[in-house]
Amino acid sequence: MSDYTKILLAEDEMPTRWYNIIPDLPEPPPPPLHPETREPATADDLAPLFPKALIEQEMTAERYIDIPEEVQDVYKLWRPSPLFRARRLERMLDT
Repeated sequence: MSDYTKILLAEDEMPTRWYNIIPDLPEPPPPPLHPETREPATADDLAPLFPKALIEQEMTAERYIDIPEEVQDVYKLWRPSPLFRARRLERMLDT
């Protein structure tokens, strides 16, 4: 295991996909609820609040989600914060 905690990536090392933990959980978390009906919110319910691409990411069961090219381009210009290795989570999961 590397001793590094803070990770700064070169442009050619930037990820092209996000990892979605939901498929790896023993049971998925409950869906967001519609504030009026208290029923699970649908994509149409979320549409006034979020962009379509974000709703698709939130509702997918895919393990990996492609990072849009536009977002990758911004990450190449400037990443607002470095990546930090989650050491305490690793210890808790015994990984």
